[in-house]
Amino acid sequence: MASSIYARISLLFVVLTALLLAIGYVVGLYFGDPVTFVGLALGLAAVFNFVSYYYSDSLVIRMSRAKIIQESDSPALFRAVRNVAQKANIPMPKVGIVNSPQPNAFATGRGPNKAVVCATSSILQTLTPEELEAVIGHEIGHVIHRDVLMSSIAATMAGAISYIGNIALWSMYFGGGNRNRNGNSSVLLLLAVILVPLGATFVQLGISRNDEYSADEYGAKLTRNPGALISALEKINAKVQTRPIATNSTQGPSPATASLWIINPFRGGSLVEMFSTHPSLTHRVERLRKVAREINVYVR
Repeated sequence: MASSIYARISLLFVVLTALLLAIGYVVGLYFGDPVTFVGLALGLAAVFNFVSYYYSDSLVIRMSRAKIIQESDSPALFRAVRNVAQKANIPMPKVGIVNSPQPNAFATGRGPNKAVVCATSSILQTLTPEELEAVIGHEIGHVIHRDVLMSSIAATMAGAISYIGNIALWSMYFGGGNRNRNGNSSVLLLLAVILVPLGATFVQLGISRNDEYSADEYGAKLTRNPGALISALEKINAKVQTRPIATNSTQGPSPATASLWIINPFRGGSLVEMFSTHPSLTHRVERLRKVAREINVYVR
């Protein structure tokens, strides 16, 4: 499994690096110095990826406004995390709480030996113990598959692409560049600034959605309770629809963490599914019912 995970990470890095070099090269053509801008693009990617790899868990904890807790603070949550971690044969992750009336959960960390599983303060009042373990199983799936590392690489590379694109847009706005060198450079640059970041966004969305399906399947098989995960997802989704977190809230989690939660907590009808970080609940339930048939477990 480890080799396939790192193969996915390598492929992701190659694709996003190619996009990064493409926009760096086009911006460099516009300014008359493609070599410098390609170097700048690679430098930004290296710095951002170093930070995201070594500090992703700390950054995510801070952005989500989570608090690392002790077992005495929430014995039921610790019990669920410990039970699932033992089934997955991984060290006990750290446990965090996010103060929120909306039930939800996420995981972060580079892998099984450096993982944090977080849940909102209301999740214990919303889910049954079986549903909670199914949700934790989903999050442990993200840990096992190193999905946070994948999403961190995707986010940081996309950030570098957007940063270079913004430099180019501002330069065009203020009349910078070396237009005389190539009469088509402005058009080419404009297309690159629009299409390359869009391509990086779709790569991120594709990774995020696929990771959710994989984590659902892992959690359902690990706990052998796909029905509990289905009902948990339905309960959480219902609460999200009625009480989504405002994206401009200064008290709640940052919208940058949207892809990490088991259900996007910021959903409120403002985004079409094509640009959603998560697959639709209908598709997730359909896949979980298929998993139930595969493992011979009855689901209502």
